[in-house]
Amino acid sequence: MPIPIHARLEHVLDLLVDAVCVVDTGGRFGYVSAACERIFGYTPEEMLGQSMIELVHPDDRARTLATAAAVMSGTPTPYFENRYLRKDGGTVHIMWTARWSEADGVRIAVARDITARKHAEAMQAALLDISEAAHTTADLLALFRRIHEIIGGLLPAQNCFVALHDPATGMLSFPYFIDAYDRAPAPIPLDAGTLTGEVIRSGEALLLAPDRGMHLPAHVRPIGRPALDWLGVPLVARERVLGALVVQSYTGDVRYRESDKQLLQFVSTQVAAAIERKQNETWLRHIAQHDALTALPNRTLFDDRLQAALLRARHSRELLGLLYLDLDHFKHVNDTWGHAAGDALLQDVARRIRRSVRESDTVGRMGGDEFVVLLAGIKQADHAMVAGEKIRTTLLQPFEAGGQRLSVSASIGVAVFPGHGSEGQHLIREADRAMYDAKKRGGNRCVMATVQAPG
Repeated sequence: MPIPIHARLEHVLDLLVDAVCVVDTGGRFGYVSAACERIFGYTPEEMLGQSMIELVHPDDRARTLATAAAVMSGTPTPYFENRYLRKDGGTVHIMWTARWSEADGVRIAVARDITARKHAEAMQAALLDISEAAHTTADLLALFRRIHEIIGGLLPAQNCFVALHDPATGMLSFPYFIDAYDRAPAPIPLDAGTLTGEVIRSGEALLLAPDRGMHLPAHVRPIGRPALDWLGVPLVARERVLGALVVQSYTGDVRYRESDKQLLQFVSTQVAAAIERKQNETWLRHIAQHDALTALPNRTLFDDRLQAALLRARHSRELLGLLYLDLDHFKHVNDTWGHAAGDALLQDVARRIRRSVRESDTVGRMGGDEFVVLLAGIKQADHAMVAGEKIRTTLLQPFEAGGQRLSVSASIGVAVFPGHGSEGQHLIREADRAMYDAKKRGGNRCVMATVQAPG
């Protein structure tokens, strides 16, 4: 008995890789070919009678309805792209070709699964964007923000953080931490038994999804609130693990799969390269602007901060203090105990000066045993003298340097804007003169500048 033509046609349609769908005027599926199950995850029986728009990704529904209306008005629509939600919760990208059958009162459409192509395009674009971010962002924080945006375009990443490992200290820091419940934690040891530490120590990606047979290892714990799904990948640059990139989910609305793990691993190499580049830039900028021995701002950076402080002081009509400090008889320390002891002493002097002033003040090293201190926003000129005296008495306490117990004192010159100068170099010069005056008086004292700036 011959097979009816429509039945033979359905058999042929079921052989196609692309899916064929017929949608009625109410927007419900009246016919779907066998390929729909592979593409959408639903059997043909499950899709029949179901509303088409309910399967469309929420973000694409408005333009999908607009396109459907255009098709029903008689406008053929080839190569329309949108996203559908699969039965398993995943997202599939579809390219449609559709037309309206006036005689039958239905839309007939052919759906091609272009998820793999879209995935490849997105990955390529993400890699390019990350590479560009490494060159264009101003600093590490800006880089982390941009990386978060890029990754958010590939997979759900509302809760995302970056952990970096310092091999010198063995500590983990969290310079970027965006989370619905927790703030960035304080630095912790790598061996503190955390999931993040496990990823960095092992150099292996870790996906934890308890309802899928993946459980928390007995010897590790999460940081902060336990997540439903936790996905972390190591950031490896030139065979060195810099840290870890982590995304996590607290609700069933966002679940991570093995495909997400593979995706994050794929981009992690480019992320690590971008972070390493930015770290190198930051370090080069730091060593160009800081003294190598004491890590204080050098003359160039100090001058920049002095100019910026002068602009603010002129605008706010506040005073600005500048201290010029020179250690008394420092040459004797080098000659007696050696340069190693002298260097250790200078490092300790720098630390003591830094601790003696406000966080907002700038301490710089001009070279040798000469230091400068910028006191911005002081209320009275004698406040600069008070700061100088505090530093002087702090430095009188004995030092331990090179295994020796050493004592030093300091001569400190003080100049104040605007009374002793309206320009940065004039202030430095007046403070320097006052410092030499202190030395002439026997050292171990603070002296206020007396020379008034012209005008």
